[in-house]
Amino acid sequence: MEEEVFEQVVSVFGTLVSWVAAGAMVFGGVVPYIPQYRDIRRTQNAEGFSTYVCLVLLVANILRILFRFGHYFETLLLWQSIIMIGTMLVMLNLCTNVRMAAELNTKRRSFLDFDWNYFWSWSRFMDYLQCVLAFTLVAAYITYLLLDSALFVETLGFLAVFTEAMLGTPQLYCNYQNKSTEGMSIKMVLMWTSGDTFKTGYFLLTQAPVQFWTCGLLQVFVDLAILFQVYYYSRYPQKPVSHNTSHTTSAKAL
Repeated sequence: MEEEVFEQVVSVFGTLVSWVAAGAMVFGGVVPYIPQYRDIRRTQNAEGFSTYVCLVLLVANILRILFRFGHYFETLLLWQSIIMIGTMLVMLNLCTNVRMAAELNTKRRSFLDFDWNYFWSWSRFMDYLQCVLAFTLVAAYITYLLLDSALFVETLGFLAVFTEAMLGTPQLYCNYQNKSTEGMSIKMVLMWTSGDTFKTGYFLLTQAPVQFWTCGLLQVFVDLAILFQVYYYSRYPQKPVSHNTSHTTSAKAL
């Protein structure tokens, strides 16, 4: 009798752990952006956050979803990609609204202008949606045509992983341009670092394909470089620290 009860407890505990792990897998990638979202909404200043981070994650997760049509992977990762796409669109919507509130007298820029000088710096959230939709349709059409090619499918998977590995580089460059990390959520970067370190360690322990752990190591390296920027720019300020930075200037980071 006691053994049956013990087995039931172990079974329930195992099920609970699997649910928690599944939830962490699906929603864990979204968590780092919560403090950044709250900071931008509180200060109405998005200078410290690069919206190119959103671009990188949108492209990476769209490619990953298309990759699934040629190379099946678990449903949890599919939901992870869908939720991440939604999260990045929410971040873009907030950043666009903040910028437009400050650029009342600035000429409006549209995706349909096809002006590469203002790529990913449009005036309306709808323009970003149009761009994402256009990319998705073109990528889906190409995938449909070449789905029978194993080389194409594997290349698509590699591009998805490699693009995601470039996640931190827009933020790294944004900090370099601003000569400051003011406005960037340090909590977000710390969560990036811990998550990428765990993920890379998992890839190494499970002997995942070389491109997985190689890209994981690249992500960790970029995360550490951003954390070094936090230390360096706080220790050796490159410009006067201002908590009332003009929104006109902040829009340039978008």
